[in-house]
Amino acid sequence: MKTILNKSRKPIRVSLPGNKVLFLGPAKSGQIADQHAEAPGVQRLLKQGEIEFVGEGAYPEGGGGAEGAAHEATHGHKPPTVVLPKGNR
Repeated sequence: MKTILNKSRKPIRVSLPGNKVLFLGPAKSGQIADQHAEAPGVQRLLKQGEIEFVGEGAYPEGGGGAEGAAHEATHGHKPPTVVLPKGNR
């Protein structure tokens, strides 16, 4: 898996083989298969400088550190921090 990063300030569509499309928001990253990295749509965006390959399944610098891991661990709403009495439901 290769991680690509949208370097532009606008959302982009990355055309992939098999009539698949990867939508990336501004400064967001996504993963594609290794063989899809050679697709003409990916190579065109790479030459234009709109996307960049970050690494093998790695998160981009500053974009997926502890902040990303903490957000993924919550799986939805933040747990309550107030301890309620037993009878208050």
